[in-house]
Amino acid sequence: MSDPGYSRRRFLNSAAAVSAGMALTEWALPMRGGGEQRDASTSEPGAIPRRKFGRHSDQVSILGIGGHHLGSAASVEDATTILHEAVDNGINFCDNAWEYNDHRSEEWMGLALKGGYRDKVFLMTKVCTHGRDGSVAMQMLEESLGRLGTDHLDLWQIHAVVYDNDPDLAYRKGGVIEALDRAKQQGKVRYVGYTGHKDPRIHKRMIDMGYTWDSVQFPINAFDAQFRSFQQIVLPEAVKRGIAVLGMKPLNGDGGPFHHAEVKLTAEQALRYAMSVPGVTTTITGMESLAVLRQNLALAKGFQPMNETEMQQIVASVQTVAGDGRFETYKTSLRYDDIVTRQMHEQPLKGAHS
Repeated sequence: MSDPGYSRRRFLNSAAAVSAGMALTEWALPMRGGGEQRDASTSEPGAIPRRKFGRHSDQVSILGIGGHHLGSAASVEDATTILHEAVDNGINFCDNAWEYNDHRSEEWMGLALKGGYRDKVFLMTKVCTHGRDGSVAMQMLEESLGRLGTDHLDLWQIHAVVYDNDPDLAYRKGGVIEALDRAKQQGKVRYVGYTGHKDPRIHKRMIDMGYTWDSVQFPINAFDAQFRSFQQIVLPEAVKRGIAVLGMKPLNGDGGPFHHAEVKLTAEQALRYAMSVPGVTTTITGMESLAVLRQNLALAKGFQPMNETEMQQIVASVQTVAGDGRFETYKTSLRYDDIVTRQMHEQPLKGAHS
């Protein structure tokens, strides 16, 4: 059995590294209005706080709308109601991807953003080349813009950087990174980044290869802190470079762990933990119903981050079940790998998400 204090020491070392990185970033690029990224807010008391988008001046809500779940709402009318209520209550970060729900997520979000809502949000979608070249990316961009009903994206990210050769495919001549630059030059995209959930070493390599990223999206939750940890390997480096960190899977993707008696952690504690991790800009979570949205709004309004002791206690509470990745199947199985991703990398399709 591992040293029971090992994960807690790693957590503290990671937190210290992030804090040091934040201090360096803020010294070089002061935030508007002062304060630090963890709790900076331009909101009124009791409103949803906003944090600085990495090294840029944009402010985004600490809670973001997950595009996949929005496309899983009961109807387009329900999706529209959810998005409008979220934005009216202070959520301004909208996540999506070209391929979510066979394009329905983008279509429904685009319809919901009509009537002036587009100008109220920081709109992101992901390009799903999965190793294909930049010309495919540019075609996908035009399709995404059309479905979302906009002439530009605030953020365009490479979706699912999850295989060892994905960094090489992205950086190669004619690869997707060239498309990112072209889209920015054309004024169709303001910022660019990449996402993934499989292995933090792949994410770290995407940074180390030298491109100037604006954002990176990866899992942030109490379980991640103890197994193939993005929080420990990627987060400090991103913060040091002024890259906005977008947390996802605060409830481990589908909330599965919270149905097991061995997990002594509530969904609310898990979400609060994810939103409290120093250096995280926003936490993206699924809200496919008004009931879920309103639960999250109640937590986000006037949010105060957990202190260091509370966070250590959360990490310790899942230590005995988090070390082997059993509750992080997006890291250890094909469950979250869609079929196109597997096809492009000539991997077996059995068990992949269709």
